[in-house]
Amino acid sequence: MTTLDPNKKVTCTDKDGNAFEVSVSDLKMRPSIYGVCIKDDQILLSKQWDGYDFPGGGIDLGETNEEALVREISEETGMMATVRELVACENSFFKTEKGHYLQSILIYHRCDVIGGELSNGGMAEDEKVYLGMPEWVPLANIEKIKFYNSVDSREIIRKALALREVSL
Repeated sequence: MTTLDPNKKVTCTDKDGNAFEVSVSDLKMRPSIYGVCIKDDQILLSKQWDGYDFPGGGIDLGETNEEALVREISEETGMMATVRELVACENSFFKTEKGHYLQSILIYHRCDVIGGELSNGGMAEDEKVYLGMPEWVPLANIEKIKFYNSVDSREIIRKALALREVSL
C-alpha cells in the first residue's frame, strides 16, 4: 500500500489556464466521462463561456460509465446517444469556479446520436451560469475554436474520426 506524501504538490489549472500549486491532500477525486458525437461532418459540442467542450461530466456513485455518459449527453444537449468505443483516457488536475481542486480521470468515448432535439433544459442550475446552448459545429471549424478543457481536443476528435472510419 502506498502512503500519501503530505508534502507532494501538483499543479492544477483553471478554465483560463492559470496554474495553482496544490497539496495532494487538498484534492478531491472526480472521474468524468465525455462523448465525441460526430454526424454528417459535424461534432456535437457543449457551449461553455466563449468556447466549447465535449458533452459530459462527472460519473455519479452507482452509475456505470455508459449510464453516466448517456445521462450527461442528454442533460447538456437534449440528444439521446449510444456509447461506442473508447477514444482516450486522460488525467487532469484542475481548479473549479467554486475554488475546489480536483484530480480527474477523463474518459472519452465515441458516441452515436440516435434522437432528441438540441436543448440545454436538462442542465443543473449551477451549470447554466457557464453552459449555453449546445451546437453542431462543422468539423472544418475545429482548428479555429476555443476549447475549455485540459486535453488536446483536436487530437481526440482525430482519433474518434479514425475509429469511425474503421467501424463503417
